[in-house]
Amino acid sequence: MSHRIVVLCGILCLVMVLLAGLLLDGSMQMRSSLGWVTHSSQVLKTANRTLGHLQQAESGQRGYTLTRNPEFGETVAAEIAAAKHDAAALVNLTADNSAQNERARQVRALVTERAASLEKAAAMTRAGDFAGAQASTATGRGRYLMLMVEARVGDLLAEERSLSVDRMGAVERRLNYIRWLVLLGTPLTVAIIVIMGVALIRGIRRPVDAMMTVMGKLGAGDRSARIDVAMRSSEFERLAGGYNAMAGELEAAVADQVDSEERLKVANQELSSNAQVLRERGEVIELLGGMAHRMQAARTDEELAAIIRVFVPRVLPDIPGALYAHNNSRNLLVPIAAWGGLEVEQAGFAPDQCWALRRGQSHYVTEEGSDIVCAHVGAEADHYHCEPLLAGGEVIGVLYLRGVVGAENRFRLTVLTENIASALVNHRLQRGLREQTIRDPLTSLFNRRYMEETLALEIARATRTGSPLSLVMCDIDHFKRFNDEFGHEAGDAVLQAVASEMRSRFRDGDVVCRFGGEEFTIIAPGTSAAVLAGRVEIVRQAISELMVSQGGRTLGATSMSFGVATWEESMERDGSTLIKSADAALYRAKREGRNRVVLDARAEALSA
Repeated sequence: MSHRIVVLCGILCLVMVLLAGLLLDGSMQMRSSLGWVTHSSQVLKTANRTLGHLQQAESGQRGYTLTRNPEFGETVAAEIAAAKHDAAALVNLTADNSAQNERARQVRALVTERAASLEKAAAMTRAGDFAGAQASTATGRGRYLMLMVEARVGDLLAEERSLSVDRMGAVERRLNYIRWLVLLGTPLTVAIIVIMGVALIRGIRRPVDAMMTVMGKLGAGDRSARIDVAMRSSEFERLAGGYNAMAGELEAAVADQVDSEERLKVANQELSSNAQVLRERGEVIELLGGMAHRMQAARTDEELAAIIRVFVPRVLPDIPGALYAHNNSRNLLVPIAAWGGLEVEQAGFAPDQCWALRRGQSHYVTEEGSDIVCAHVGAEADHYHCEPLLAGGEVIGVLYLRGVVGAENRFRLTVLTENIASALVNHRLQRGLREQTIRDPLTSLFNRRYMEETLALEIARATRTGSPLSLVMCDIDHFKRFNDEFGHEAGDAVLQAVASEMRSRFRDGDVVCRFGGEEFTIIAPGTSAAVLAGRVEIVRQAISELMVSQGGRTLGATSMSFGVATWEESMERDGSTLIKSADAALYRAKREGRNRVVLDARAEALSA
């Protein structure tokens, strides 16, 4: 009995050792299979994480480029580095599988290429080259690379899931092997083996079923599916934890992608709106460019006013207004042009009557009582806008608008005022330069060149209309005496005094010119010699009463001699004959004793 027991014990021990060895071998193989399942989970998680980081980097860069908000660009470099790191880790994880390793290498190459394009766009964005960054983003190359990355990652994930399923199948096969090994064991160990086998099977099947169920839900599209059943095994616990972490990251990545797409949609809408604004501004700038070109070419105030009346209503439609220019000599803002049916006082107004000029910035009233009303507007105006036109701190003019200038028209108003101010300054400079070319610098009278041009024009007009045209030639009597006795500065003082007296005595339509030296010429359109002689006599008398002083000394009395002639059809059209006739009359006045007015022979005959 004891021998049998020993034998049985020996047999039992042998069987138990054999069973233990077989069980140990089966357990090790199963553990290896479970390790491969865990490895597949890590590959899946790393692949999804690589794609998620790259998508985050792309979304951040797009947001940065489109909105120019630095907050979008802060995480681009970190996300790119994380994507590269995970792509490299993915290559290492798949080293045991040549096919998967090749796919991982392709993913790494595509990630590296896409990361390079994102880093280039990010560098341009940080450098302020938003147009270049947008052009780089809009090429479509980035989208193509992302599609390739997603395709390669998808292939890798599909293959890894297939491997994971196969490995899980291997685990089940190992479990079945152990189960049959236990069932076919010796009767002496069957109860223990059955109990242990049943417990072992139950402990493994439950988490495996739970995992398979959750993975099936995930495959069906339920991204919230998680393993929440107790695994009762550290390996399964780690596997379940890894799976749950992977699923959580996947769900977060999808949520982030959806959020990024929403933000990108909003950014696209803002970009479309900004593009519309830019198009409108481009049209306005083009319109103002044409207006500025024409204003720069304008030669007279009338031409400038016509340009203003045509273009300003197109830049600011449905807003009537007027443009005032500053007259330095009178210190008044005088109207140049009005549009939109607005009527303005031609007398103008003083600068201190406009709050915009006082403050040096825009002044507007949007409703009654909202602000102080400018004196030049009147109390009845309940909404208007005054925009000062300044250049180098100097008042050039003011743009008055009867209406409310909305926020959408602020850009138009700013560019419009800059163009008008520049044109007014240019117009003023051109007028000053023209005055310098046609004025005698000493007396401020028109010079001989202007006299000859004007005389030819007036002769042509007189020929067309038949109206009379007369000419006066005159000079200062004994002018050489002033230079000889008192010096040339005294002579200049006499010339200036005489010029000032003639300028104030002759009518506005008469053209008073310095012919040269002490000689002067007066062109009198629409006047016969007899009528003109009366006006000249008044001028002669006033000049004879002048007492010119210079340097604290009195230079003595001054007188002038005058010769008057009237143009006739028989004379030369360039005015040379008329000048000679008036000059001949002047010499007669000199011969007859100076300080007198003499008509030429033809004019004398007509007056007689």
